[in-house]
Amino acid sequence: MSQEHGGRRHGVQLIAYADRFGGSVRGLLDLLDGPLAGVFDGVHLLPFFTPFDGADAGFDPVDHTAVDPRLGTWADVHELAGSRTLMADLIVNHVSADSAEFRDVVARGTASEHAGMFLTMSDVYPDGAGEDELAGIYRPRPGLPFTPMSLGGRRRLVWTTFTPRQIDLNLAHPAGQAYLDRVLSALTDGGVSMVRLDAVGYAVKTAGTSSFMTPQTFGFIEDLTARARERGAEVLVEIHSHFERQVAIAARVDRVYDFALPPLLLHALYTGDAAALRRWLAVRPANAVTVLDTHDGIGVVDVGPDQIEENRPGLLTPEQVHDLVEGIHTRSGGQSRQATGWAASNVDIYQVNCTYYDALGGDDDAYLLARAVQLFVPGVPQIYYVGLLAGRNDMELLARTGVGRDINRHHYTREEIERDLERPVVRRLLELVRLRNAHPAFGGDFRADGDGSVVVLSWRAGGHRASLEADVAAGTFRIEATPAQA
Repeated sequence: MSQEHGGRRHGVQLIAYADRFGGSVRGLLDLLDGPLAGVFDGVHLLPFFTPFDGADAGFDPVDHTAVDPRLGTWADVHELAGSRTLMADLIVNHVSADSAEFRDVVARGTASEHAGMFLTMSDVYPDGAGEDELAGIYRPRPGLPFTPMSLGGRRRLVWTTFTPRQIDLNLAHPAGQAYLDRVLSALTDGGVSMVRLDAVGYAVKTAGTSSFMTPQTFGFIEDLTARARERGAEVLVEIHSHFERQVAIAARVDRVYDFALPPLLLHALYTGDAAALRRWLAVRPANAVTVLDTHDGIGVVDVGPDQIEENRPGLLTPEQVHDLVEGIHTRSGGQSRQATGWAASNVDIYQVNCTYYDALGGDDDAYLLARAVQLFVPGVPQIYYVGLLAGRNDMELLARTGVGRDINRHHYTREEIERDLERPVVRRLLELVRLRNAHPAFGGDFRADGDGSVVVLSWRAGGHRASLEADVAAGTFRIEATPAQA
């Protein structure tokens, strides 16, 4: 299996909020050019739009084409992109209820020039919908995806897939399409060369379907991807779904996330059984962006039975998924339970909120084993800023905001960053990153083997070799590699 899926070989990338890791776009650049010089080939700059601190940490932009002036300017973003791959989010599904366009629709209704930009129930079901049809809509949160609102004095059911503060776009309407084109232009003009399609699986609503990853969704993704490629950008599709659906999606797009890897590694390290992990390694797409942690929680829907089609088993059984979730709660000392599900607001019911380091009980060896596996599987590795520093759960921030995901969204000072970079676990992680970036073997062919509790991942390019043997029961691993400059 060859590593790359078209284009150049990508090194390891950082995922970070500018305000929480550096304080601004220029502050993040100073870190990447300073204490982290030469470590990261690229960066996924999490929402920096106006405002970056809305109801959903920037994923509900009021103005998706503007850099929040508290973080910097488009010139700063362009400078960040100057010597590295820059990824940014194209928030496809929705905008903030406080956007100028939606506020105009609230005031003027159908008389607004922006009326066609936003989706209501009647846009999809002009003749109404029965119970079976509405119950069949797939949503990552409980309840139906509608919020009653007054638009121009008329009571309407506005489509709100995630929260009532995030208003879904009508992407079948020219106004919705034109909006996305404006945002895509702003991103690529600003130096963005990888575009992450946030929540794209929910973006196209079609009567008589689940309105999640339907054939119509695929058509939309292919069209939007073509428009991004015309502007020189590669596209990453963000989908949480059954593993077989992920494999099918990967064949039709530039890149997908490997969201199955994080829970499968936890399961393997909790149980000492690597069978499910090896099964995934045998079928996972090579054109993946590999992560252990992101700005969201640790997903479990990606390894469990299909939530849409019945009798479609997952990589783990429901009992194993339950034990996995309880294992995270136990190893985090119950902290993740306080941040997950009904215990905290604005959460995805299929994710557990916890830092990956705390999900492994703060065990340095287990954590480094997991990172080594991440860095040895094919794809583009991305490391979240909290995970880079082996961060602990931020219970103070959780208590202050009541937002579950904030447990893994710490605001780092420069002093904290410089201190944590000297911790042995972080220094060893940086050594793994440098190996992954520099060794020629990772540009060649990949093979996964092993038995029982052991996973063996090997790379070969000409005379260059690099291999990882990890024992999830013992919590140990060994790396062997030919000299990088041989």
